[in-house]
Amino acid sequence: MLVNYKPAFLFAKVWLMLTNKKISVIVACYNDAGSVDDMYRRVTAVMAQITPNYEIIYVNDSSPDNAIEVLREKATRDSRFVVVDHARNFGADISYTSGLAVCTGDAAILLDGDIQDPPELFPEFVKKWLEGYEVVYGVRKKRKEGLLKRIGYKAYYRILKKMSYINIPLDSGNYGLMDRKVIDVLNSLPETDRFLRGLRAWAGFKSVGIPYDRDQRFSGQSASGLAIYIREAKRGIFSFSHFPIELITMLAIVMTCLTLMAIAAYIVLAIFYSAPKGFLTLLIIPMILASIQFLILAVIAEYVGRIFIEAKQRPKYVIREIINDPSKHRDKLGE
Repeated sequence: MLVNYKPAFLFAKVWLMLTNKKISVIVACYNDAGSVDDMYRRVTAVMAQITPNYEIIYVNDSSPDNAIEVLREKATRDSRFVVVDHARNFGADISYTSGLAVCTGDAAILLDGDIQDPPELFPEFVKKWLEGYEVVYGVRKKRKEGLLKRIGYKAYYRILKKMSYINIPLDSGNYGLMDRKVIDVLNSLPETDRFLRGLRAWAGFKSVGIPYDRDQRFSGQSASGLAIYIREAKRGIFSFSHFPIELITMLAIVMTCLTLMAIAAYIVLAIFYSAPKGFLTLLIIPMILASIQFLILAVIAEYVGRIFIEAKQRPKYVIREIINDPSKHRDKLGE
């Protein structure tokens, strides 16, 4: 159902038309061939009520289904329908990154191709943008997903917020609108291992969240299993938190104090009573220390792994083809 516009937004729509402001809609596509037609219908219906000056950029992240054929056919009928075809799968955040590099709008709206994020919220995003907000993000009030997933998402965002050195809004994904100023900042950042919602928060600018209910996946199978969720969670934490490194220092201090206390207790027992004996004592203490050492190595390895990725300075993505490219002279490597 389309939004009923208030007079204030109708005025804003006229202003958009007079100033010829352009809006880019960037869709990350993986296993979403069955959603393309419905997404296109809903997005074009909503954008027709906002401004005629828009483009839809579908980033096909080497989808294993027939998405590229469906997208190619759609692009032949609509010159405002841009298709960015990746040479291999690079992940959702990199898909948005290449879409942001291609887009020519004064603002860009990002959303997943599975239509869990409703295009009907676009007018609220645009209205806030015209009020002066440079970042307008969706806040997932409810999720139509399993209980364990909902609990996991809620817990993760709160842990990330506590640990992060920047203020990453709770329950917010990539779904939202960014002004061209924010887009230019994100495009200028060199890092390859990108946690986009964290980079968006790091960039700053005037921001506001709009709550919405996240729907179920429209069609196709999600590629996100437990391993991918864990990888994404680690990316957010290790990209925007010093806490794991600080935890090593805290562990070292605690273990040093416990060791000194144990030595003192052992001496007292040896002098006034009898020293603890037995193989179990010799076994448990090294096991505890070894576990802590492995934890420390794991934390260091996460940071070293990210340094390793960034030090190679490879392109963020490789584009096989751009259909209806708004800029014909474009580097297809995400430098």
